[in-house]
Amino acid sequence: MTTVPGRRSSTFTRLLRHGFTDPSAAEQLLDLDDLASVRSDPVLLEALGATADPDLALRGLVRLVEAEEEGERQVLLDTLVTAKPLRDRLLGVLGASEALGDHLARHPRDWQALVTYEAVDLHPGVAEFERGLADAVDPDSLRVAYRRCMLTLAARDVCGTTDLAQTAAELADLATATLRAALAIARTAAPEDAAQCRLAVVAMGKCGGHELNYVSDVDVIFVGEARDGVEEHKAMQAATRLAAHMMRICSETTAEGTIWEVDANLRPEGRNGPLVRTLSSHLAYYQRWAKTWEFQALLKARAVAGDPELGQAYVDAVSPLVWQAADRENFVPDVQKMRRRVVDNIPVDRIDRELKLGPGGLRDVEFAVQLLQLVHGRSDASLHSGTTLEALRALAEGGYVGRADAAQLDEAYRFLRSMEHRIQLYRLRRTHLVPEDEADLRRLGRSLGMRTDPVAELNKAWRRHASVVRRLHEKIFYRPLLDAVAQLAPGESRLSTKAAAIRLEALGYADPAAALRHLEALSSGVSRKAAIQRTLLPVLLGWFADSADPDAGLLGFRKVSDALGKTPWYLRLLRDEGAAAENLARVLSAGRLAPDLLMRAPEAVAILGDPEGLTPRTREHLDQEVLAAVGRAGDAESAVAVVRGVRRRELFRTTAADIIGSYGTEDSPAEQDHGALVDRVGSAVTDLNAATIAGALRAAVREQWGDTLPTRFAVIGMGRFGGHELSYGSDADVLFVHRPREGVSDEEAARAANAVVGEMRRLLQLPTADPPLLIDADLRPEGKTGPMVRTLKSYGAYYRRWSLVWESQALLRAEHMAGDEELGRDFIDLVDPLRYPAEGLGDDAVREIRRLKARMESERMPRGADPTLHAKLGRGGLSDVEWTVQLMQMQHGWAEPGLRTTRMREALAAACAAGLIPGEDAEMLDEAWVLATRVRNAVMLVRGRSGDTFPSDPRELAAVGRYLGYEPGHVGDMLDDYRRITRRARAVVDERFYGAVV
Repeated sequence: MTTVPGRRSSTFTRLLRHGFTDPSAAEQLLDLDDLASVRSDPVLLEALGATADPDLALRGLVRLVEAEEEGERQVLLDTLVTAKPLRDRLLGVLGASEALGDHLARHPRDWQALVTYEAVDLHPGVAEFERGLADAVDPDSLRVAYRRCMLTLAARDVCGTTDLAQTAAELADLATATLRAALAIARTAAPEDAAQCRLAVVAMGKCGGHELNYVSDVDVIFVGEARDGVEEHKAMQAATRLAAHMMRICSETTAEGTIWEVDANLRPEGRNGPLVRTLSSHLAYYQRWAKTWEFQALLKARAVAGDPELGQAYVDAVSPLVWQAADRENFVPDVQKMRRRVVDNIPVDRIDRELKLGPGGLRDVEFAVQLLQLVHGRSDASLHSGTTLEALRALAEGGYVGRADAAQLDEAYRFLRSMEHRIQLYRLRRTHLVPEDEADLRRLGRSLGMRTDPVAELNKAWRRHASVVRRLHEKIFYRPLLDAVAQLAPGESRLSTKAAAIRLEALGYADPAAALRHLEALSSGVSRKAAIQRTLLPVLLGWFADSADPDAGLLGFRKVSDALGKTPWYLRLLRDEGAAAENLARVLSAGRLAPDLLMRAPEAVAILGDPEGLTPRTREHLDQEVLAAVGRAGDAESAVAVVRGVRRRELFRTTAADIIGSYGTEDSPAEQDHGALVDRVGSAVTDLNAATIAGALRAAVREQWGDTLPTRFAVIGMGRFGGHELSYGSDADVLFVHRPREGVSDEEAARAANAVVGEMRRLLQLPTADPPLLIDADLRPEGKTGPMVRTLKSYGAYYRRWSLVWESQALLRAEHMAGDEELGRDFIDLVDPLRYPAEGLGDDAVREIRRLKARMESERMPRGADPTLHAKLGRGGLSDVEWTVQLMQMQHGWAEPGLRTTRMREALAAACAAGLIPGEDAEMLDEAWVLATRVRNAVMLVRGRSGDTFPSDPRELAAVGRYLGYEPGHVGDMLDDYRRITRRARAVVDERFYGAVV
C-alpha cells in the first residue's frame, strides 16, 4: 500500500477512528498475506473497533490464523465475516483477554466452540460444563478443556449475553464441574482409595455462594466417611490422599498452565487441622470451638462434588448452627471486631486501587449483607441465601434494608464486580487491583461500554460507586431502625419492633427497647430538627456501636438534642461540620465524665466543630478570661461561679480531646504517642486548676480587702499539681505562704492570710452544678496539725530545724502556681537546697527513703486490691516509678541541672541523658508510668469518679480497654499487657531504688 510521502493512508485514518491506539502496527498486520481475503471487508474493521482493545483483538486474530493449518485458515476467515455471532464472540474475547488469545494460539481448533449458538448455549449449567470436560483424563487435558469452556463463558460475558450475576454463577458451575472431573481423575489413579471411603467436597466462599470470579481461590471443605467394613482411620487416610490429589490436579502448574488454587484453609483448625474429617468430627468442632467468623463462612457452604448424600448431610447439619450464631455469648464483640474494615495489611500505595478490601470495596458490601443475614436469618428463612445479590434482594423485600439503599448497593456491587471480572479476564490472574497503566485503564473502560473518554469515565464511575458503598456500608445497618419507629407510606416494608430490637442487640445495645424509644423521640415529627436527626442518626448509631457503651451514647445524644434542638447553630453544626457529629458520638459513648460535663452546659458542644476547639487553652489565656470574669462580678460567690463554669468548660475540652485522640476518627487515626496524650492532659488540667485558684484568690481578696491584701500571698503547687501531671480526679496539693507588707503587724497579716485561705476553699467547694476543686494542704509542715499558712520566714525556720527527708522529697514537686510571683520565687529559692542537697543524700537518708517506700507498700495498699493491677501503689505503678526518679533527683540534682524539674518524665529523660540510668531501663519506667496514668484517666472518664484500679463491671472494663486502644473482646490482653509492662518496670525499681545503684 503506497501513500504520498508525509500523508497518512486512508486505512490509518480509519483505524484511528475505530479505536486503534497503534494504527501503524495494525496496518502492517492487516497487510499480511494471511488476512488478504478479509482485510478490505468493512465488517471486520467495525467488529474490531467494537472490542475493548482493537489492537489486542487484531494481534490475537493474526496469531490464531497463523496457528491454524493452511487448509482451515480460510474456513475460519470466511466464517468470521459471514457469521456475526462468531465474529462478535471471537473478537470480543480476543480484545478483552490476552490469556485466552494465548490459549487459542496453542489450540486453534477451539475457536469452533464459539460457532454454535443454540438456546442451551446461552445459559449452560453444571451438566453442560461436565459434558465439556468429559474427555479430560489427566491434568493437562483438564486444563485445555477448562479453558475451552472458559472461552465460551467469557464470550457470552463480553458480548452482553449474560449479566454479572449470571456470569458469576456460570463460573461457579464451571468450577463445580472441574472439581468433579479432578476428583474422578484422582479416583481413577487410586481405585483402592476410592473403594475405602466416601468423600464429599463442599464449596465455600464465592464458589459456594454461586458467585465466583474468573480467577479466584476455590474454597472447599472435605467430609469423609468409611465404607462398610473399613476402619475409620484407614478410610480417612484414603480420603485425605484423594482430596490432596484432587487439589494438586487443579492447583499445580503444568505445560498447560494452572486452573486455580483449591484452598481448604476454612476447615476446622485451618492449616493445622486434618484435611478430611468425618461429619461427626466437623459437628463436634463447630459446637464447641468454632468462632463467629467460621459460622459466617459456613453461610455459603454448598455440596458440589463427591458423594452427594454425604455433602448434603453436612450442609443440613451445619445450617442450623449458622443461624444460631447470633445467640452466641461473644457474638456482639465478635460483630464489632468484624465490622471494622481490615486494611492495615494493604500497602499504602495500593489501598486506593483495591477493589475488594479498600474503603468502599466489595468486602464492605459482602460483609454488611452477611452480617444482616446472621442477625435476622435465625427468624426469617427467606434470608438463607449464599449469593450476595440474592441475599440483598431478600433483605430489601423483608424490610431489613431500605429499598433505595439496596438498589444503590446492588448497582454499585455489580459495577465493582464487573470491573474485577474484566481486570482478571485480561491475563487470567488473581488480582483485585485497579491497574495504573493508561492502556490497561482504557481497555478496562471500553470493556464496560465507555467509549468517549474511557479512562476518565471509568475513574469517575468507580469513585462514584465506591463512594456509595462507603456511605451506605454503615447506613444500611441503622436506617431501617429509624423506619421501624417512623410512619411509612402504605405498602412500604420495614423492620418489626422485634427485628429492630434483635438488630440493636446484635450491634451492642444492652437495652434495645429503650434505644428504640430514643430513636422514636429523636426522629418523629416533621420539624427541621427531626429531619436533620433522621439524616444523622444512621451514622451516629454506627459510631455509638463502635464504643463500649452504645446505650449511653444514644441517651446522651437525646439529652443534648433536647437541650439544644431548637438552637439553629446546633443543627447547622451537626449537619455541616462532619467532624462535629463524629466527635460528639465518640464523646457521648466513651464514659460518664465528658457527657456529665457537657450536660451541665450543652452549648459547649460547639467546641467539637471548631478545628481549633480541641486545643487546650494556654495558662495566659485562661488567666485573662478568669481574672476578667472576676473583675466584672458583683461579689465573690458569683465571681467564682463564673470561674468554675470556665473550669467545667475547659475540662470538657480536655476530656473531649483526650477521648477523640485515644479513639481516633474516620479521618484521623488514634494518637500513637501515648506519652504525648498524658502530657497534654496533665498540663491542661494543671493550668486550668491553677487559673481557677488564681481566680478564687482574686475574688476572695476583692470581697474583703479590695485590690490589696495586707500581706503578700502565694500558692505553691505540690505533688501532681506542681508536677503538671494532674489526672481528671486529682485534688490540688498546695502550700500557702505569705509575707506581711511593710507596716502590717504579723498578727494582722496572719489573720488576713488564714481568712483568704478559708474563703478560697469555701468558694471552690460551694454546691453547684460545676465540679468542685478540692484543695489539699496536708503536705505543709507538721501536716494536719500545723498552721494552714505560714510566712516565708516560718517555713525557713521549720525546714532548717525540723524538716524530715520525706518533706524534702515532697518539695521536689514544689512550683509557684498563683498569687505573688516574687514571693513564689523566694519560696522556691528557699527549698532548692533541701530538695537538691549539695553532694547528694547521705546513706542514712537513702535508707530512710527506702524504708518509707517499703512501709507505704505494705500499709497503704487497699485491702483486697490486686497489687499487680493497682495503678498508683501496685507493682511497677506510679509510686514505684516516681520514687525511683525522685531518689535520683535528690542524689544528683545538685550536679545535673536537667534533674531540677518538677515533671517526672522530664527528670527521667534528664537522668538517662546524664548516664544515671540506661536507656532501656528508662524506657521501661516511662512506659509503665504513662500506662498507669492513662489507666487512672480512663477510669475517671468511664466511671465519672476517680480510681486506681481497673473496674470490675464488664462494660466499664471494656470501655477502659477501648480508651487504651484494645478492640472489643480483648480486655484479657489489656490486663496481661498491663501486668507485663509493670512487671518489667518493677524489676528496674528493684535494681535502681532498692538495690545498690542510685
